[in-house]
Amino acid sequence: MSAEAAERVSAAPGGRPSSPVQTSWFEFLLDGSLLETHLHKASPDPTAAQLIVQFLEQASKPSLNEQNQVQPPVDNRRNRTLKLLALKIAAHMRWDLDLLEKGLSIPVLNMLLNELLCVSKVPPGVKHVDLDLSTLPPTTAMAVLIYNRWAIRTIVLSSFPEKQTKPGPHQMNMLNIIQQEKEMTENILIVLKEQSADSISVLEGALRLHKDFYVHNVRTLDLLGADAAGTANGETEASTAGLRISAHELHCQVRYDLGGIYFQQGCTDQGAYGKAMEHFRLTRDLLQKLGSSLHVHLDEKRLAGYWNACRALTGTLGPADATATPYGQINSLIRTHNHQALVEAFIQDNTSHSLPNHLRQSVLREYLHKAQQGERGLDDVCQQLCVCNAVRDALQGEGLSVRFHQLLLKPSKRLVDFILEVCTRSLEKDRPSETSRQNMANFMKTLCESLEELPLVFVVSSHKLFMELLREEERKVLVEQMRKRSATINLSAKPLPSFYDIPASASVSIGQLEQQLILSLEPRRVRQILIEVHGMAQRHFWRINSKWEVPPDYINVILGIKDPLTKDLVYILMAKGLHCITIKDFGHARQLFSACLELVTEFSPRLRQVMLNEMLLLEVRAHETLAADGCRDRPSSDLVSRVRGYLEMRIHDLPLRQVVGEECVAFMLNWRENDYLTLQVPPPLVQSNPYIKVTTGTKWYRLLYSISKEYIIHTIAVATAILNQFSPFFQPLFRSKFITFVKKLREPLVLTALISLFVKLHSIVRDDIVNEVTAEHLTIWPSSILNMQAVDVEAVAVTVKELVSYALTLNPNNQSWLITQADIYFGTELLPPAAAPCWPGRVTASARVPIDFWMCPCCTV
Repeated sequence: MSAEAAERVSAAPGGRPSSPVQTSWFEFLLDGSLLETHLHKASPDPTAAQLIVQFLEQASKPSLNEQNQVQPPVDNRRNRTLKLLALKIAAHMRWDLDLLEKGLSIPVLNMLLNELLCVSKVPPGVKHVDLDLSTLPPTTAMAVLIYNRWAIRTIVLSSFPEKQTKPGPHQMNMLNIIQQEKEMTENILIVLKEQSADSISVLEGALRLHKDFYVHNVRTLDLLGADAAGTANGETEASTAGLRISAHELHCQVRYDLGGIYFQQGCTDQGAYGKAMEHFRLTRDLLQKLGSSLHVHLDEKRLAGYWNACRALTGTLGPADATATPYGQINSLIRTHNHQALVEAFIQDNTSHSLPNHLRQSVLREYLHKAQQGERGLDDVCQQLCVCNAVRDALQGEGLSVRFHQLLLKPSKRLVDFILEVCTRSLEKDRPSETSRQNMANFMKTLCESLEELPLVFVVSSHKLFMELLREEERKVLVEQMRKRSATINLSAKPLPSFYDIPASASVSIGQLEQQLILSLEPRRVRQILIEVHGMAQRHFWRINSKWEVPPDYINVILGIKDPLTKDLVYILMAKGLHCITIKDFGHARQLFSACLELVTEFSPRLRQVMLNEMLLLEVRAHETLAADGCRDRPSSDLVSRVRGYLEMRIHDLPLRQVVGEECVAFMLNWRENDYLTLQVPPPLVQSNPYIKVTTGTKWYRLLYSISKEYIIHTIAVATAILNQFSPFFQPLFRSKFITFVKKLREPLVLTALISLFVKLHSIVRDDIVNEVTAEHLTIWPSSILNMQAVDVEAVAVTVKELVSYALTLNPNNQSWLITQADIYFGTELLPPAAAPCWPGRVTASARVPIDFWMCPCCTV
């Protein structure tokens, strides 16, 4: 504690010391020894994670110049020291990513690890996958590995559902701040996912190194601070400076992280489960060798779960394994499609209690998902599993699920008979406890009260178990109540087909309803649940799942809806629809969007147009997905007409999403709507519509198709205008978004024209006659551009590489693209992609090889 803080404590009223005053961040700048003392306290306040946030927040604050214009953070001694303090805290935590991920948000941890890369002297502007870790200083190599471990872990963690913190009334004004952090997180995740293959390659490469590594500790970071002041002795460059991490420790941690990312990829690539299982197997072996290690931070229970899941998913469980554990037994029944044996196992478990509830619920969800996907013969199995789980919950005194109450809305006699059978067998013990008997009696009462058809009520009330568990007086009262209620029910009434006329289900706990709200993809059911929960509590239910996201462009319009129920319904229907599009479940997306459109049409023309735009994007993506899968059917004239209408739309005060415009333009390009893009776009549209300018604009695409159609003479003037606008484009964020857009294109002529343009730009800014990069149509472009000094040469080079690499994924045998790629790698003296051992564009650094001889020796005879 500082002297000022001590004075404040001693001056407390009444002469008694008050609670300790929290140490301020600036006190650590004034006293160099304070940080270590603070971190070694039993309960430091602020915590280590809070301090990292404070230090980085202060170091990254923008400054103002004399004209009160916002400037980037100043690179001065104060800010460098603050960043170094944040790194020292992470070093004190032994770079434990588990701890750092729990305490820091993705943007803060991204900033921290980028600072680690900087102080560790990782070469800037060079992709990590292009670095040779074996030649780097130990602390430099370790910084690269820590960053790429965090990158793939973040991708995995972002796919897990998480419960969002519900802000109180005093926090509602923080919505914009929360939204900004959310957008930053999304942007970082986009980049991490785009670079995931590179991160995996870096970590796989680390497994081939069998030497000890060293990571920065507090001492080496102190030396780095001294180095910045000019008083260091170069010790941080030594091979043994820092905290020693053995090869086994590093491999154990890296294999665990790689197993996690491969396991996540298994849902789209079945072979990835095999890779994940191998990494988890070797992780287990290394853990046994290491025993207890201070430098290996992983969840052994999660590792065991991953291992069992991989063995189940890859079919490597042996006969003994299949029955050795309850998990193995259930999984074996699922894999062999032995549905009745599975139901029987659930009934028996109602008395043995060997299966945890979460496993039983997970199995039911899996079968429901299969049934929704159209797998036949599973409806009865789903009902039977649901009944088994409901009886198990009842015996434990828990509330009944929403799904079970749904079953009782229109049950058959066969279903009621099955419920009674399960109840009877679930109490088949010599001496069931009094609690179990009472819970089962309550369940039987609930069953009677939930049935509307009197004959079915009599089936239950005349059953042997019912008469054993309930006293005669209770039975009479209950049956009489059912008689009276039956007389008032109009059994012939049917619900109206409108989306607005949906009956509410039986009342259950709000937690169960929220869970059902998260899981349901049926619009009517979503509205029904919202009606019920709004009757129980007055709060914002669109907040209950952090994975429900609507575009920032629409958030203010939706949250401006006055009626709370309507607001929740619009938000949730849109968020669920967008999620379905992401996972390519276009059928459910259409249902959800149609329901939302019907709802908003009644009260908001703006939201109606928003939904029409999103439904257009849905149809465009659905058609492009079919095309990517090999379908060559051209889009309908109606869809093309709707796309044109969107590009020409001019509605005042209408929120628009850039991605819709981008995908519409990419759609027109991919399906060769040349005449529209080159001739028919109204001239005012170029300036009025923000989605048809420069990198995604009319001039741009007119130019592309002019080249494709060889209208060369008419394009030179437009080309000059485009080239002169590239200096602001080549910022990292814009470049990333541009590459993301390019990857929506698959038309070879468009890609050829893009490669030609960027190769020309590359040759202009690089001005290297010896290592010239070639491409088609280079002669049509202007030979100079304005403000050339403002163009980032490295950014242009990276864009050209990524553009050519993407084009070759579509057609690996395109001769022109291969020559361009060969020139790029020759000029930068880098090896071609390692994934192509017979790469046709292979060259040597000493000589250019004629195209006729660019063949791998293993392919020649």
